[in-house]
This record gives sequence, C-alpha cells and structure tokens, in this order.
Amino acid sequence: MDSYDNKIIDAIMKDSRIKWSDLATTIGLSAPATADRVNRLVEQGVIKHFGAIIDPASVGAELTAFVAVSLERPEHREPFLKLIHELDEVQECHHIAGEDDYLLKIRSRNTKDLDRIISHEIKSLQGIIRTKTTIVMDSHKESSVLPLPSDTLSSE
Repeated sequence: MDSYDNKIIDAIMKDSRIKWSDLATTIGLSAPATADRVNRLVEQGVIKHFGAIIDPASVGAELTAFVAVSLERPEHREPFLKLIHELDEVQECHHIAGEDDYLLKIRSRNTKDLDRIISHEIKSLQGIIRTKTTIVMDSHKESSVLPLPSDTLSSE
C-alpha cells in the first residue's frame, strides 16, 4: 500500500458514498485509476465492506451493553462463536486477555431484551461459567474511522 491507497482509505472511511470523480480529485489520480485502486483494495480484503452507519435509537436499539464472558474450557469456543455470529444484537466480539475470555458489545431494545439475549441465548450454552454486564448510560464517541500513519497522508 502506498500514500494513494491510504488517502483512498481515509476518504472512504469518512464517506463510503463518495463519487469516483470526487475521490479522484481528492487523491490526485484519474477516476478510472482511483476505481481500479479501490477494487484492488476490496479484492485484497483491506476494504471489507461498504455500508451505512445507522442511528441505533432510530431503529429501536436504544440500549448498549458490554458483556464479558468466561468459558469453562477452550472446547466451548466453537459453539459460543457460532452463536455470537448468529445474534444480530451482538455488534462486536473480542477475544481478550485477562480474567474473562470474550468481550461483547450488544445493542438491544431495553433491559428485558438484553436479559433475553444473555440469559436465554448466551448462558444457555454449555461451558459458559460467568458473564459480567456493563450497561452504557451515554456514548460520547463511536467511530469506524481507523488511524492511518500521518506521513502517508501528506501530499507527495
């Protein structure tokens, strides 16, 4: 990847609907060359997905919680991860170091819905020995923008 690729990534992270011509002007290449680079970044798996960021409250997912999960043994990972991938309410799943094994970010309608997800979905699996839930009161920053090396974003 070079500075053009990083400029493309930076622009697309901020606005995935940017027009090829506007993106090309921003990075200093022709529209076809820019489109080729974007397609190459997609093929290489650098750009994984184009999508919209939806306001959770506007679609009824008003509650955010972080749930730490501890498994009894490593052989319980596969069924746990299979379930996590099936639950739309689980937005993120991180394998973590420390006392717990996984940290989940869950969006749900309310506390009753969160209880259903934790008690009837997650805890129903064999090998779950503990969950610890933290309910978010208010969020001040959430972002899908990743930091890129600043030296590659400067003009060439």
